[in-house]
Amino acid sequence: MEYRRLGRTGLKVSTICLGTMQFGWSADEATSHDILNRAVELGCNFIDTADIYSRWAEGNAGGVSEQIIGRWLASGSVRRERIVLATKVRGEMGSGPNDQGLSRGHMMTAVENSLRRLQTDYLDLYQVHWPDEETPLEETLATLTDLVRAGKVRYIGCSNFPAWLLAKSFWVSDVRQLARFDSLQPHYSLVHRAEFERELQPLCLDQGIGVIPYSPLAAGFLTGKYRRDTPLPESARAEGVRQRYMNEPGFTAVDKLEAIGRIHNATIAQTAIAWVLANTAVSSAIIGANSLAQLEETVRGATVPLSAQDKAALDETTAWQ
Repeated sequence: MEYRRLGRTGLKVSTICLGTMQFGWSADEATSHDILNRAVELGCNFIDTADIYSRWAEGNAGGVSEQIIGRWLASGSVRRERIVLATKVRGEMGSGPNDQGLSRGHMMTAVENSLRRLQTDYLDLYQVHWPDEETPLEETLATLTDLVRAGKVRYIGCSNFPAWLLAKSFWVSDVRQLARFDSLQPHYSLVHRAEFERELQPLCLDQGIGVIPYSPLAAGFLTGKYRRDTPLPESARAEGVRQRYMNEPGFTAVDKLEAIGRIHNATIAQTAIAWVLANTAVSSAIIGANSLAQLEETVRGATVPLSAQDKAALDETTAWQ
């Protein structure tokens, strides 16, 4: 496993970040612990979760993924200091008016709850999950700064921020002498490029921001599961994939991933992961897994040696400008 610096920081993270949205949802606790153990064996030191995982599932009140990770850490399977542990705050965690958002009140409560569920006294990376238009950016950054100074958080990051807001945050941090975002978690894959590449990518490169893309496999579309001649499963997830990616450019991208993957004895999914990691702005790609087999396959994407010509050929299939 390769390790890269998280942006301008000295923190080293594995090029594969284990996403844990499935824990307690489509993967039970025993399976989740097996996945965590195997990920560490494979060299993954970076784990990403969020307090709301997976509140949208029936019977899930949120915080379940954090609880599963916390019990794994408490079991002694791995020393805490070996893991770069990241979680996120913003989503609705209750029915009250202050049970969500990026206000000082909600964040101070949320971080304590996350620490308790994760059974740790610090977070390596605390990320705001998406913007909060009702809370001043200064309030959010001042609260994060206090958490850093208190030793409860070591680095801060953001997710789903547009370029203008990320740039504004740098200005606020500089002028107010507050902690600065060191990472960005954007939606990014071979078939979803412009949102990141158009403005966020040059900003992150210029400002030394670590990039941790989520959905590098485009909700499973870039695994080859969905093809031109394959019947579409009846599910809300499959319908979402159909609407977003099942078009001629999307199928052409899958075909090219397959062709280039054959050269390197790699699957479509592994080649899609390799393409994301070939971007010099990227520190680590987030992958999820419902099973050990799924984990084993996707992790190998970090070792596929795409050439500059391979990447250029893939770029051409989904060029947005």
